[in-house]
Amino acid sequence: MPGAGTFRDDFGASVVVALVALPLCVGVAVASGVPAELGIVTGVVGGLVTGWFRGSSLQVSGPAAGLTVLVYEAVQAYGLPALGVLVLAAGVMQLAMGALRLGRWFRAISVAVVHGMLAGIGLVLISGQLYALGGVEAPGQTLAKLRGVHELGAQADLAAVLLGVGTIAAMVAWRRVPARLRIVPGALVGVGAATAVAVLLRLPVEKVRVTGVLAAVSPPGWGDFGVLASVGAAGTVVALAVIASAETLFSAAAVDRMHDGPRTEYDKELIAQGVGNSVCGLLGALPMTAVIVRSAANVEAGARTRAARVMHGGWLLLFAVAFPQVLESVPLAALAGVLLHAGWKLLPARAVAALWRTHRGEAVVLVVTASAILVTNLFEGVLIGLGLAVAKAAWETSHVHIEEVWEDEELYVRVVGNASFLRLPKLLDALDALPHGQPVRLDLSGLRHMDHACLTALEGWERSRTPLPGREGVI
Repeated sequence: MPGAGTFRDDFGASVVVALVALPLCVGVAVASGVPAELGIVTGVVGGLVTGWFRGSSLQVSGPAAGLTVLVYEAVQAYGLPALGVLVLAAGVMQLAMGALRLGRWFRAISVAVVHGMLAGIGLVLISGQLYALGGVEAPGQTLAKLRGVHELGAQADLAAVLLGVGTIAAMVAWRRVPARLRIVPGALVGVGAATAVAVLLRLPVEKVRVTGVLAAVSPPGWGDFGVLASVGAAGTVVALAVIASAETLFSAAAVDRMHDGPRTEYDKELIAQGVGNSVCGLLGALPMTAVIVRSAANVEAGARTRAARVMHGGWLLLFAVAFPQVLESVPLAALAGVLLHAGWKLLPARAVAALWRTHRGEAVVLVVTASAILVTNLFEGVLIGLGLAVAKAAWETSHVHIEEVWEDEELYVRVVGNASFLRLPKLLDALDALPHGQPVRLDLSGLRHMDHACLTALEGWERSRTPLPGREGVI
């Protein structure tokens, strides 16, 4: 925690991070189909609760665009009262994973799958927020949203579109202003400008609905826990826990490269996220994860200790309690612009290009993962991506090489590598091509691994050959 030498730096950074977090908290909540205040509640918990833990000193937690799709699907399927139960169960699962020291295993997840997951989330986010930008009700399924994009022009509210596009333009242009001015976040500038225009011109566009933080908090009742008996709900819990944990720990690895302070202790950070999500679940709020945008802003603003992220939670709480009426002036189209910008940044165009040049198989995994998320849902899409990555790794590691040498009119065949069912057709084709009626000595000592399918096939091949008298067909 801060001393006299670090408090000033942490205090200034906390203000910057709170200004970055505020529009994102509200925007993520609205896109998730829940009251805007619940996004702020999660941001407050991410600061005042998770911020105290020692896992990662500088990364900041709160509601994330990466979980928007999953939360929206869960709310539509099980209702808002069940959200707290699902988030609480996911938090408990994270606590268990941290206690079992599973944090480091998340670093072994294929980078292509992670990029594919982010790309899929980005595409789903963009497809949904295009409708919010135009003030048009969106279809339920992602593919239906994509098919209906060409019809948006005729249905969209021009004033809302201009506000949303203006917000994006302001965020992009703000990156070109002098560094001393960029202490104010671009998202806040864009949303503030759009809000000012909407108020001054009295534009009839839809705005954020506010009921008050305390009124929005709705702890789950005992009857709500029955949702966990559903297989689909259990799958949602697993998806929330795994995706939130993966995003947190990947963010931690990125943040560690941005500063020279203490490195992240992955298992402790996983426990910190578990505690935070458990509290969010008890409050009926959105799930949290560490967010790279807020974390990077924290480091760049000069934060020195975890006090900065704790204080950022305090600023969010103060704003939500003292100035709730300000939120009621924010156009939904402006928040849609912020999330469209966030979704665009999730698309890993450079990563795809780099992988295609060097590891095309990884690029295929990335594209398939993103496509599967669009066609199915986030959880199933990630499972498909992980399955493909495992199959690709198994295929690449199951190399088998056959060496043939004649020794005194006897064919010596040596098999080297990993003999698995994936390479069985190649192995049998090579063995069947050996000349019949000739003695063959088969050496399997060069195999590092041979599965049961290959062993059975080799035994059948041995029986199919007719050994010469006094000779063994296979050794």
